[in-house]
Amino acid sequence: MDKAYDPKAVEGKIYSMWESGGYFTPKIDKKKKPYSILLPLPNANDPMHMGHAMFVIEDILIRHHRMKGDPTLWLPGGDHAGIETQYVFEKKLAKDGKSRFQFDRDTLYRMIAEFVEQNKTVNRDQMKRLGFSLDWTRYHYSLEPEIVATVLDTFRAMHKDKLVYRDSRLVNYCTRDGTSFSDLEVKHVERTDPLYYMKYGPFVLATTRPETKFGDTAVAVNPRDKRYTKWVGKEIEVEGLAGKFRVVVVADDVIDPTFGTGIAKVTPAHDFTDWEIAKRHNLPAKQVIGFDGRMTDAAGPYAGMKVGTAREQIVRGLESRGLMDHIDTNYVHTVATCYKCGSVLEPLPIPQWYVKTKSLATQAIKAVKEGKTKIIPKKRFEKMYFDWMENILDWNISRQIVWGPRIPVWYCLDCNPAVTLSFLSKDDQKITGSYGDICTNHSFEEIRDGLQSLSAPLEATYTLTEGTCKTCRGTHILQETDTFDTWFLSSQWPLTTLGFPNGEDFNYFYPTSVLDTMWDILFFWVARMMMMGLYRTKKVPFEIIHLHSRVVDAKGQKMSKSRGNVVNPLKMVDQYGADALRFTLVFGAAPGSDIAVSEDKIRGMRNFANKLWNIGRFVLMNFESAGKEIPFYNKNMTLSNPEDNKIIAALNKLIASVTKDIERYRFSDAAQALYEFAWHTVADMYLEKNKERFKTGDAESLAVLRHVCLTLLKLLHPFMPFVTEKIWGKMPKKYDKPLIISSWPD
Repeated sequence: MDKAYDPKAVEGKIYSMWESGGYFTPKIDKKKKPYSILLPLPNANDPMHMGHAMFVIEDILIRHHRMKGDPTLWLPGGDHAGIETQYVFEKKLAKDGKSRFQFDRDTLYRMIAEFVEQNKTVNRDQMKRLGFSLDWTRYHYSLEPEIVATVLDTFRAMHKDKLVYRDSRLVNYCTRDGTSFSDLEVKHVERTDPLYYMKYGPFVLATTRPETKFGDTAVAVNPRDKRYTKWVGKEIEVEGLAGKFRVVVVADDVIDPTFGTGIAKVTPAHDFTDWEIAKRHNLPAKQVIGFDGRMTDAAGPYAGMKVGTAREQIVRGLESRGLMDHIDTNYVHTVATCYKCGSVLEPLPIPQWYVKTKSLATQAIKAVKEGKTKIIPKKRFEKMYFDWMENILDWNISRQIVWGPRIPVWYCLDCNPAVTLSFLSKDDQKITGSYGDICTNHSFEEIRDGLQSLSAPLEATYTLTEGTCKTCRGTHILQETDTFDTWFLSSQWPLTTLGFPNGEDFNYFYPTSVLDTMWDILFFWVARMMMMGLYRTKKVPFEIIHLHSRVVDAKGQKMSKSRGNVVNPLKMVDQYGADALRFTLVFGAAPGSDIAVSEDKIRGMRNFANKLWNIGRFVLMNFESAGKEIPFYNKNMTLSNPEDNKIIAALNKLIASVTKDIERYRFSDAAQALYEFAWHTVADMYLEKNKERFKTGDAESLAVLRHVCLTLLKLLHPFMPFVTEKIWGKMPKKYDKPLIISSWPD
């Protein structure tokens, strides 16, 4: 063995040996219970970050079960990541001085597809560098035709079961990204903004959004607020910046009498609370902010202005006319922002497709309560899961973007002449008005065979699409212009990747054994997979939900580019080796808590890898100097030296504790026990105390030494696969096979 361990010279060759040897690909053996994990699919075109490096948890489990002899599958995949990918691509276009508005739908789709294809191998290659033993022969991409076909079929099944519906209501809309988001995707940010007290007919009322005054259709008070009882049901005249207008006074329990003056303007088209008030009191909605983030014609002289600019101008106008009572400049409140780009979201009215979630959530709650799926750590996350599922809202699955499969719904313009297209931006169209959908007129096979044309552009007239309406036999058919929310596709990942409904992998590996991911997507993804898996199969998609730690910096702060505290995992691998980074990520973290990562800590684990290398060199050197055959240790061997008995007892205790810790998902406990045993029990104590015995070629001590070393390599292999595999290959042993498939422990 070389004097020093060099990860760069070792890791690539070892990974190639594992992959070419087929050691990551399980053989289906129906006599054995399989063990399976699906990789939380990273964005296909994104490089790895430190959060992705936490996939090491899954690799530990996979390698552990593979060495136990279980048919073990770790299935990789990549996500087309609809909104995020289109957003990244648009930024790329902007750098080139171009805009998406210069391209029709089909051209833009194809350009994004080419962009993703160019980058799809980046994170795959990076995951290999970290030693992740994924079965790359089973890699799946979320826009594969077979996967999309299953997703469309699920939509059709849900449509048939009346679990999906179309409704025009307020949505969280990002005018920068040009699409709506579900409630889960809203990032609530605390801000300090002015609170404007406007004179409003006979009242003074407080608002943070004076620009929406043009869309007011009522004012509301609390029915128990005696200050305004006499006004309820009456109309008042309000002086505006574009002339006078009249609104009705309504009483509604939702109004907080302690906020401002206890009276609120009602703008149904631009506030979720006001939308509900309008439904209860039959109030009209008037849209004054467009989908491009600019004021509409309803805003009179402020039409065409961006919201922020319009607000400044309107405030000045109100002040100049004596219509501003006063302004509180230090009002602290929470603002809904886009979790992708950080822009303030606008509540805007738009027809969207929704999934009814109550019945689906009920089954997902029941599955956890009955123990069909266990959540780990239970104490922290099970209650969180139940709280969210019990208060779940219907799921908006429509997205106004190009990148992704379009919702498989067609509208007949012959039956429904009121159907029109409204333009959300220069190149995004949205169907509005009454409609008759014919999505059930297309069979599963027809949808599957037509996948290649999903991105085909609409005809210039936006009316003609191939097909015939089953009701009137008309041919003026228009497909829904919205695409599916990416989470709708990924919620079916355990089904689509395993070949639901009749695939051999599906029949053998489903339900999967463990779903390991970060706790922040418990609702985005995990809970939705539970709902969709149970809906389509009547079985849970996984037996265990393990929510791993979040990676933070040495000070406990979340890593972010703006803070300048991001640790690049690939840079750390280049400097210190993959094993050092892997061991750092599981060492010293309580289940579900944050794990602090710093270069100093990674450097320390590099030193641990070197210590293992030196132990291996020590063993090999002593075997070579002995110059004779050394019998292999077995548990029936009688040991005469108390030091040998002591180390064997300690080793057996370690085997039991590490096995138990891994199977209880206490990876840090296992890692710390292995570290202490290797560095202190073996290197500092056993080797030092028995140096002279090894030098003299004592057969008993050498047999024990080799057994301890080989067993330690097996125990450490799931955590530090490269250095252990390399040392294993040098050691004298009974069977000349790679460590990756050696029984753990024999």
